[in-house]
Amino acid sequence: MDKILNFGSLNYDYVYDVEHFVKAGETIASTKRTTFCGGKGLNQSIALSRARARVYHAGSVGNDGGELVRTLSDNQVDTSFINIADCASGHAIIQREANGQNCILLYGGANQMISGSHIEKALADFGEGDYLVLQNEINNVARILERAKAKGMRIALNPSPMNEIIHALPLELVDIFVLNEIEAESLCGEATAAAAPEQAIEQLIRRFPTAAIVLTLGENGVIYQDSSLPTPLKHGIYDVPVVDTTAAGDTFTGFFVACVSKGESIAYALKTASIASSLAVSRPGAAPSIPAIAEVLSFCY
Repeated sequence: MDKILNFGSLNYDYVYDVEHFVKAGETIASTKRTTFCGGKGLNQSIALSRARARVYHAGSVGNDGGELVRTLSDNQVDTSFINIADCASGHAIIQREANGQNCILLYGGANQMISGSHIEKALADFGEGDYLVLQNEINNVARILERAKAKGMRIALNPSPMNEIIHALPLELVDIFVLNEIEAESLCGEATAAAAPEQAIEQLIRRFPTAAIVLTLGENGVIYQDSSLPTPLKHGIYDVPVVDTTAAGDTFTGFFVACVSKGESIAYALKTASIASSLAVSRPGAAPSIPAIAEVLSFCY
């Protein structure tokens, strides 16, 4: 099995249950506040580990980040490449409606303290055929991409949050894009993903001919394409009660990359990741909602 390095964020998630998302100029009362360990990086590392991948996490926390590191260690993620910065750890303020939908405000904190020397140290033990997983909640992503590709690593990018930084990255180095509709539309430069996902994915393949594109479409499932396939592969969703969608995408990404890294077929990876993501949205919280592989395999295999 190839090694997987996830260079990503670690956040404390402060989740507020609300009747509706707060509007400009409005003050509302929250019915409940819960604190979880999260961040797209941490969530994806836990998903990778629970999918039985061999995963290492690189990132940065503040002096208050002990629980974040312990959470990864408790989930059999190697934390050797996590640095402690002289600032607060990253955190997210999450509003969660009764239907499970959420909106998120991020504070980068220590996640924005990734240095060149940290990158070199973390990548030193990885090479040809190993996998790198990246998101956009840390700084210095361009340098990580360039150094990892120079070492022959296979790179999976979830370009979230989508902003101007993404467009400035050397995206031609990416081997696997895992995107939602909004992210795909931003990369395409036009609003096509929701209405015509096949058209959007064709545009992305033309732009990134050496990459695989995984486009998640919410209730419409997921679609996959790479240049070797005459037509896209598709997979639907599973009907579960929606409690909290916070970690749905991260769970999908982790399970998909874990399956691919173990040499499983794309069809198997899409199915397994879709089941895992469906199970995750049926539970509250980010990291705590991510299922173990045994539960995923018993769901409908």
